[in-house]
This record gives sequence, C-alpha cells and structure tokens, in this order.
Amino acid sequence: MGDDSGDGDERPLALGALEAGARQTLTDRAVAAIRAAIVDGRLRAGELYSVARLAERLQVSRTPVREALLLLERQGMVRFERNRGARVLESSAHDLDEVFTLRLLLEVPAARRAAELMGERELEQLAEILAAMREHVGDSDEHVFMTHDRRFHELLLAAAGNRRLVGVVGSLRDFVRFRGASTVGRGRDLRAIYDEHVRILDALRAGDPEAVGAAMRDHLLHTRELLLAGETGADDAAADEPPWPVRLA
Repeated sequence: MGDDSGDGDERPLALGALEAGARQTLTDRAVAAIRAAIVDGRLRAGELYSVARLAERLQVSRTPVREALLLLERQGMVRFERNRGARVLESSAHDLDEVFTLRLLLEVPAARRAAELMGERELEQLAEILAAMREHVGDSDEHVFMTHDRRFHELLLAAAGNRRLVGVVGSLRDFVRFRGASTVGRGRDLRAIYDEHVRILDALRAGDPEAVGAAMRDHLLHTRELLLAGETGADDAAADEPPWPVRLA
C-alpha cells in the first residue's frame, strides 16, 4: 500500500462546524473529521496517509492532525507508523464478533434499566423514530434507515441514565461502519430489523424490563448474524456463537 495512494479519492476533508458553547480543540475536531472520513470511505482501510497530506486536506497545522491520529490509534482505527503517517486498519470477522460481545454486555442491561426509567415523552420520541425507519423499509435506503436506527439506540441508552454509554456504543458502531460492513442488502433485512425495534418499543410500553432486555439481545445477535453473513457466508454466520459466553437474557 502506498502513501496517500488509495484510488485517487480526493473528496474534501473538512473540520465540522464548531457548535455554539462547545469546548472543542482543533485536535477534537480533527479526530471527528478523520473518523468520519474513515467511516464513509474517503480514507480507505489498508492505506497509509501522511500527517502532512491530511493536514493539507483539513487545512490545519500538522500538530492537531498528529495528535488526532494518536488518539484514533488508541481506539483501534489506525496504526501510527513512525515518520510515515497512519495506516487505516483493516479488521477481521473476529473483530466484529468482539464488538457485538461488548454491545451485548452494555446494551442489554442498559435497555432493562431504560424500561424502568423511561417516561411518556421518550416513548413518543422512539415511536417517531420508528415511523421514520418504516418509511425507508421499502426503498432499501440503508444509510437513512440506519441513521434512524442509531438514533433509536442513542435515545434508549440515554434513557438508562448513563450519557457516557451513548458515546462508547457510538464508537463501537463506528468501528463496524469504518470496516465497510453492511448490515443489509435486501429490503427484507430492513423489514426484519424494523420489526425487532417494534418489539423493543412494545416491551418498553408494557413496562417489562426482562422483555426489553430479551428483545435487545435478539436484535443485536441478529444484526451480528447479518454482518457476519457478509463476511463468511450465511451458513457459517448463523452457526457461530459470540467469542465469549454472554448470558444476559
């Protein structure tokens, strides 16, 4: 792999707008911009990118870019190579399995907790998100559909009372996205995922924490199965178990 070779993809890299009242450094904004570029494919897995070239594309100095790459290295998204830059890391089906083991450990008990704390307004917001998801089941617009899916999970995690958990799970989801894994390829997969979210919301409305936890566990395991099917073939994926025992239901 060459330095900044890729396939000639020179789509712009830009620092996101600074939100009003936000205390973000240039490094924070560079981290967000580089992570977003990895997630959407502007920076490609396996390729090496120099600090100088990334700084030029982001229109900032090299220091915040170098600091951003070191932070992303700790998150497992790049490997910093001395005097050369950073290589966007490729990952394996086992990495994907590890991500979903962590999501099971975090999101299932959080969903149970949310069932105990969630109010009517939050239930209404989840219903609105589900309605938006339903609009994109038939057209197989995965990007828009999964944007609403992410918001559903974020709201549910926030309702559990642990804001840090939203960021942790968001990073795990980004890891899946940056490696190029796709959850679906057919409208029927979108329909199945939508139906799983309906089941979660129904259990929340019933005020049944155990049913909520079980619905979340089933949803995450099915999502994992769909992703692994794209990596190893459907038959192998369905038979696999998470790499470590996970007994949460």
